[in-house]
Amino acid sequence: MFCIMDGLWLGVLATDFYFNSLEGMLLEEPNWPSAIVFYLGYIAGIVYFAIKPNLSNGSYKTVIRDGALLGLLAYATYDMTNMATLKGWSLTVSLVDMVWGMVITGASSLAGFLIASRPVNKN
Repeated sequence: MFCIMDGLWLGVLATDFYFNSLEGMLLEEPNWPSAIVFYLGYIAGIVYFAIKPNLSNGSYKTVIRDGALLGLLAYATYDMTNMATLKGWSLTVSLVDMVWGMVITGASSLAGFLIASRPVNKN
């Protein structure tokens, strides 16, 4: 779910926003090995920090909350570091990106939680 949502966000919905806002800073093509390492690690983090701790209490609200907080923390780390170190990084990009981090991580956490908490059919 995370990869599909992020692919739609970066490849369709927000492409112009990022290219216009980060003019000259973006590569023409992503560095795919780095992207794959990020996606695998981040999805593992979603499972470990948001889904797994909430499986015992069965609350979809807490998994969304925990996922959204993880997304805010992770994306804020990236965006605030960029604001602190890069010329031309804007507050608008940071705010949009941090909200996206909360949305995508909260939604992916919920999807993973719902899949993991489904009853197992023992036929």
